[in-house]
Amino acid sequence: MNVFARYAPFIRDYIYRSNWQALRGVQNAAGEAIFSTEENVLLTASTASGKTEAAFFPILTLLDEEPSGSVGVLYIAPLKALINDQFGRLNELCEEAGIPVTRWHGDVPQTQKRKLLRKPAGILQITPESLESLMINKHMEIPALFGDLRFIVIDEIHSLLRGDRGMQTFCLIERLCRLAGCRPRRIGLSATIGNPEAAGRFLAAGSGRGTVIPRFDGGREVWRLSMEHFFNTEPQADAGQTPLSESPLLEEPTDTAPKAADPGIGYIFEHTRGKKCLVFTNSREECEAVCQQLRQYCEVQHEPDRFLIHHGNLSASYRESAEEEMKDDDSLLSVCATATLELGIDIGRLERAFQIDAPFTVSGFLQRMGRTGRRGDPCEMWFVMREEHPEARAMLPDMIPWYLVQGIALVQLYIEERFVEPPRTERLPYSLLYHQTMSTLASCGEMTAGELASRVLPLNCFHRVTPEDYRLLLRHLLDIGHIERTENGGLILGLAGERVVNNYKFYAVFQENIEYSVRAGSEELGTIVKPPPVGDKIAIAGRVWVVEEVDHQKRDVYCTLVKGSIPAYFGDVAGDIHTRILERMYAVLAERKAYPYLMPHAVCRMQEARGLFEKAGMAGRPLIHLGGNMWALFPWLGSFAFLALERFLKLRCAERLGLRGLSPSRPYYLQFTMKVSEQDFYRITAEEAARDFDPLELVYANEVPVFEKYDEYVPGELVRKGFALGVLDVEGMKKRVLNGFCIERGAPASQS
Repeated sequence: MNVFARYAPFIRDYIYRSNWQALRGVQNAAGEAIFSTEENVLLTASTASGKTEAAFFPILTLLDEEPSGSVGVLYIAPLKALINDQFGRLNELCEEAGIPVTRWHGDVPQTQKRKLLRKPAGILQITPESLESLMINKHMEIPALFGDLRFIVIDEIHSLLRGDRGMQTFCLIERLCRLAGCRPRRIGLSATIGNPEAAGRFLAAGSGRGTVIPRFDGGREVWRLSMEHFFNTEPQADAGQTPLSESPLLEEPTDTAPKAADPGIGYIFEHTRGKKCLVFTNSREECEAVCQQLRQYCEVQHEPDRFLIHHGNLSASYRESAEEEMKDDDSLLSVCATATLELGIDIGRLERAFQIDAPFTVSGFLQRMGRTGRRGDPCEMWFVMREEHPEARAMLPDMIPWYLVQGIALVQLYIEERFVEPPRTERLPYSLLYHQTMSTLASCGEMTAGELASRVLPLNCFHRVTPEDYRLLLRHLLDIGHIERTENGGLILGLAGERVVNNYKFYAVFQENIEYSVRAGSEELGTIVKPPPVGDKIAIAGRVWVVEEVDHQKRDVYCTLVKGSIPAYFGDVAGDIHTRILERMYAVLAERKAYPYLMPHAVCRMQEARGLFEKAGMAGRPLIHLGGNMWALFPWLGSFAFLALERFLKLRCAERLGLRGLSPSRPYYLQFTMKVSEQDFYRITAEEAARDFDPLELVYANEVPVFEKYDEYVPGELVRKGFALGVLDVEGMKKRVLNGFCIERGAPASQS
């Protein structure tokens, strides 16, 4: 097919105006799949490859040829910032054809939403949470809004493959289609899909269609990658050694960090001047701390502040200001950011990204590096790995640079195997089951238990939930007043349930802390958790503020700008690290391979770590004697298998092993004392793992392991079952124990 000739005239005009010389591989392949089939389509291509245009050019052509009688395209994205970014691009594309584009999220004025409700048409861009709100609050409008829906485009679909938020999104899609009586095709977009076939099945679930995954030559990937290590105080790992020749990636620094600066942050400061960069951190607290330090260095050096900040707790005005500033190709500012700038947003010609410490996932590494490399330049990522000097009497586990090893493992897994984390599809999402039950009742009103079950249980993500599980949930919700039975025997929301559903935070299924809005005069800065007393200081928006007043009833904090540096706190953020990453970390320590992207400090620190690994006899020996009765176990298991192992040792093996004081450093190692020999440890743990035990035995007596947002409203019996059978990777753990804790060479990756 000549895809270009098949495009609508206004699309061809847009391409001419943009001075494109030819269509890219992804655009030809997407055109073939969308024009020539009636199936769902999963488009996987590197960042900045033109996936959005690849999907929308044929979709808009079909919409132009046969206009829809309602919203024709529903575009779902995980971030408001991504919607805002795509809104401008789609508006420009659709303007000539008269196809309206509407944004729908919490920062969009009501007038724009009312306009769409009056005359449904064109493209609707929405987040999962706003779609949930729409389904509840505009239930009667859904048939008119979406009765002739042709396509659902799900951007950055990889971010929805491993948690409740992704399952919520697909529940909403199924509910919407059933209510509106439409059967749209689904188009998934992502730069980082490790197992396209599994992702394609996830995309298609409940749609009644298959998924086409177009194959095409995406061209050669070119990276500019460096990884350096810093102790937070001198000396560095290569002190006193002959300097190694540095990578050609690293030019001479254009400025100098202040004396006594933190070496790692000083390195970032030196290599960002006169350039436009992103500085990624793994938490909002670290983002605030790093931004504070970099701004203080500007002040000490008597130069203008050249650092912005962007994370989920900042106000919309702060986030959008940073986004707009970065879109300016002439800007030489850098942004300290978390995952909020990881996904799909085009922020112009970025020269490089910095990553402080290792991200949790291969997917996150690829997404963050992919923010650079647009406009034809190669992607460029500088890792900065930081740690404190080990104490003089530190034990072996504390002497290994875990972040450095993890960073190398992430890079090598993708280079060698093209590995990216697969979908997690075998969970028991009882928290989401509660949420979708309450959402369905809130939107539809009174219905019998049978009617409610017939609407909720067939949703694809609940395929492991039994009718008995659901009856147990409904009886519990009646007992706690979240639902009530009417005189007619129907079910409606109870008073306690209405309080939950009527709170705007109900729309989100991800865990949230109770947050306070932080204000300075008329300016909203963002939100924090646990505000300090009046007179104390807080860190937000990359600066320090003194608290003048706290209104606990309205949850407002009023403050004034001051100088200084203090830690920020926004709530805990847990990482989910896959078993394959830990297995590759073992290989990094065991092999003698050189990695061309390692810088001088990192090369020496890696040599030290490998020397420790060898001297301690860790190759093939996961259990290491630390002296006396103290041992360290290195199981090389991902987060959920590691968690299962902790519980297995405590609940099934502790008595036979004489195990005491088990202290985990998840997911790297466990330290404990025991009274048996090394050989007896392997024998006893293997015997216990070989026994046919119920995973529920790994839940402590009287424990209700609340793991997801709405678990607190789910019967304890189901919470325990969901945790044991859907969170803990018991099979992955047992397999490792039965193999003497050794990694099987060539074994398929665990799903943990």
